[in-house]
Amino acid sequence: MDPLAIFATTFNATAPVFSMVLLGVVLRRLKWIDADFIHTASMLVFRGAMPTLLFLALIDADMGEALQLDLMLYLAFATLASFALIWLWASRRVAHDDRGVYVQAGFRGNGGILGLAVANSMYGSFGLSAGSMLVATLIPLYNALSVVVLARYQPGARAGWRSIARKVATNPLILAVIAGLAFAASGLQLPGWLHTSGEYFAGITLPLALISIGGTMSVAAIREASGVALGASLMKLVWVPLAFTALAALIGFGGRELVMLFIFLSSPSAAASFVMARAMGGNARLAANVIAVTTLCSSLTVTLGIFLLQLGGLA
Repeated sequence: MDPLAIFATTFNATAPVFSMVLLGVVLRRLKWIDADFIHTASMLVFRGAMPTLLFLALIDADMGEALQLDLMLYLAFATLASFALIWLWASRRVAHDDRGVYVQAGFRGNGGILGLAVANSMYGSFGLSAGSMLVATLIPLYNALSVVVLARYQPGARAGWRSIARKVATNPLILAVIAGLAFAASGLQLPGWLHTSGEYFAGITLPLALISIGGTMSVAAIREASGVALGASLMKLVWVPLAFTALAALIGFGGRELVMLFIFLSSPSAAASFVMARAMGGNARLAANVIAVTTLCSSLTVTLGIFLLQLGGLA
């Protein structure tokens, strides 16, 4: 296949996602949206619209496609391994007080929004249903590992394991996945009018979430990004996805499964990393800088990565 045709196909899948992020940046600068709107929109997405999207994706999916256990297990392994390797690197290269935030920024991605959006754009119902299972795999790992590393370098911080466990157990996205799997297994069907209403509500999820991400991006944060922030950004966008996508290809993953792994491994640093860093007394500015840099640059790295996988005949 012609490389230009492959690039056009890839660009047509990723550009709509990142153009919505850019739209959020523009709308914020025009003052059409503000911090209050972004907060409300984010809560609506997290508590209602995205759980509805995941629930419908699962009850409408072929469970044989949605339950990709090999993908789930490999992504869990890659998350644990990248966490350990980044921590090892940081212990030798990063100042003590910044290590926890650096490690979290390097391994914790925004798969729940940007990853899911790109997966949906690439593979439609398969991307949503299989992606929702990958999101459910990552949420507990991200929360637990972030607490471990942040508590290690902020001695005054309390790990709060009960609180973390409660938040994971009551996370609307995890509850939606569990409910979707249970409903699909029951053989029941939603009434047509309710399913259609749910689709209307779920339809606002990705546009609203992506616009909100753009609205929170700070040009100042990008400008003031330090060498440590840039190093963590390279870890998140380049080294981790490169290493673990290559390993996945070597052990037999290919096609859309390999691309799905790359998408979730290469997602930019999650906004939740800033919230947790600030709550546990870490360097919140460093976390914010990494989020801004990775969100901006992921439009290039994700598109280029998918293009190279397809060009090389791996996807």
